[in-house]
Amino acid sequence: MTNNFIPLLNRELGQLEFNSRVLAQAEDPNTPLLERLKFLSIVSSNMDEFFEIRMSGLKEQLIDNPNKIQADGLTVAESYKLITEQAHILVQRKYALLKENISPALNRERIFFKFPSTWTPQQFQWAKNFFHRELVPLITPIALDPTHPFPRVINKSLNFLISLEGKDSFGRNADLAVVQAPRSLPRLVQLPNHLESKGETSFILLSSFMQAFVHELFPGIKLTGCYQFRITRNSDLFVSEDDITDLRSALEGELTTRHFGDAVRLEVNDKIPLKLLDRLKIECQLNDADCYLVSGPVNLVRLFQMPDLIDRPDLKYPVVTPKLPEVFSHHQSLFDVISKNDVLLHHPYESFSPVLNLLNEAANDPDVLAIKQTVYRTGDESLVMDALMEAARNGKEVTVVVELLARFDEHTNMQWAAKLEAVGAHVVYGVVGHKCHAKMLLIVRREMISKGRSKGKYQLKRYSHFGTGNYHPRTAKSYTDFGLLTCNPQLTSDMHYVFQQLTGTGKHISLTKLWQSPFTMQEEIIKSIRGEIKNVKLGKRAHIIAKMNALLEPSVIQELYRASQAGVKIDLIIRGVCALMPGVKGLSENIKVRSVIGRFLEHHRIYYFLADGKENIYLSSADWMDRNLYRRVEVAFPVEDSVIKERVIQEGLKMLLKDNQSAWVMNSEGKYRRLKTRSKTPYIAQLEILKLIEKSSQN
Repeated sequence: MTNNFIPLLNRELGQLEFNSRVLAQAEDPNTPLLERLKFLSIVSSNMDEFFEIRMSGLKEQLIDNPNKIQADGLTVAESYKLITEQAHILVQRKYALLKENISPALNRERIFFKFPSTWTPQQFQWAKNFFHRELVPLITPIALDPTHPFPRVINKSLNFLISLEGKDSFGRNADLAVVQAPRSLPRLVQLPNHLESKGETSFILLSSFMQAFVHELFPGIKLTGCYQFRITRNSDLFVSEDDITDLRSALEGELTTRHFGDAVRLEVNDKIPLKLLDRLKIECQLNDADCYLVSGPVNLVRLFQMPDLIDRPDLKYPVVTPKLPEVFSHHQSLFDVISKNDVLLHHPYESFSPVLNLLNEAANDPDVLAIKQTVYRTGDESLVMDALMEAARNGKEVTVVVELLARFDEHTNMQWAAKLEAVGAHVVYGVVGHKCHAKMLLIVRREMISKGRSKGKYQLKRYSHFGTGNYHPRTAKSYTDFGLLTCNPQLTSDMHYVFQQLTGTGKHISLTKLWQSPFTMQEEIIKSIRGEIKNVKLGKRAHIIAKMNALLEPSVIQELYRASQAGVKIDLIIRGVCALMPGVKGLSENIKVRSVIGRFLEHHRIYYFLADGKENIYLSSADWMDRNLYRRVEVAFPVEDSVIKERVIQEGLKMLLKDNQSAWVMNSEGKYRRLKTRSKTPYIAQLEILKLIEKSSQN
């Protein structure tokens, strides 16, 4: 291995491999039936973003320089060919699974998709009334002729291409029309109980209403075909750093064009005649490889809501009630709790409510003077933001670093920024060119000194929360993340300086405990890896365990290769894409890569270095990717309390390394297989963590 060539795997193929593993959850008969439907929808949602961002970028490169050699050694054209082939295979698997497996299984449980051919006369009349009452007032059919060119349909909207015969009232030949389904209506409509047989639950897809009654939009004209289609467009935003004077205004301008970017994918019903398919491809400026013929709804994402509409607990995962750590069970101030000891929260096994309660207590505590927080994703409704606004209304100095460029949450974050400003909070947008991805909350409180010479006087004390995931109570119920509540002076002082960087200006200040991107994190990671190399060369034990969502950054991968060559044992738990090649003789035979896919989305990032028995552990929201290490503001915080450290090692790492049911093992070519184990005892890490925390809460 030379410095100018680092063996790497293709990022986009890695993402498709990840979605293949998620789809395997939907294919697994041991997964509860309605959860299988959710996994199917999750894959579809992931694929939407894959095309909107990754594939759109690849297609731009394909136009600019198709023969350019990429980091994995493939040309852009070669990558595009392989990626589209794998994407088509994945799509075929999705629809085959729905049609041949999941739908029949739903029918056996008396859960049905009702298509027009199966409607009773009463159901037909109800559906017709629904169509005219709910859809017709919102639909605008567009005939295609010289004065009505093909419309530029909105990104990911449901549309119908209608073929017609006849002449209209103006004497024009009726040939083709396009109808866009109303975006405000649900894509899945439940039949009223009185129209169903006893014990049945039935749904009608919005496309079925259109198929059955769209002809009524063209009176006197013969309808010869109705074919649903969906166009995915380039949705990456471009905001020039050189020209920005007001990031919010610049972003508002970009958001209005997101729905109308260049087309990158066409999904269309597989019954469409070739002539009409060619017309769509021409209008979209797409080729055969970009066209996905599907047997079923063109948007499976919309099926995600279906399980929530069905009262069948037997077909879902058992309900999990996040536990409240024992330390919070007594009705005392959270400031008192944190003053005594650091507190680790492990979501979703443990409740997110202590974070919300801390914010609410701070908002109403007369001794709290200031609150500072970063916000990346938080949702349309947010108890976190409500608490921050309440604090501002109560006269606290509230500063919120809102990341406006959080992909697909830009509009939501702009709305929150406006609301915060309206109540007197200070809102800043971080640093242009560096997304603020760090998860930090800092509270400044005035407290009386009870001991020593200064007894009776006041001091300012800082309390903080560091997280690996967003301040989003909903995702805290389904993403695995760690949160640390602490008043450690070194950690809170470091956090203070990071906020000072984000809101003010000045040279970088060296931090005492935190690793920070884009300044020190990459070099600290490299330094820690080299520390393990040094120890193994001295004949000492050396071990690296790293858990994250993605591993792509070349310099870190190169250092891991060197560590493997030196004899360091390396275990990587990478949920998604991994560019490192494990198990290559002479390069990486001491590196093992596994991916754990289960009920909850594995989301926390954990860096473990044996460090001659010291066991240095850092938690972070940063993956080992170029963007996290160089183009984002991130922090990694150390775990130093011995009890908390042991919890992180067990619940965050060792239990996942022990999993023999949800784990996938990666080979040197980037392909995965389910872990095969000789053990007769199944071990599912997420289930075992649930049991462990349940047991500890009862003690």
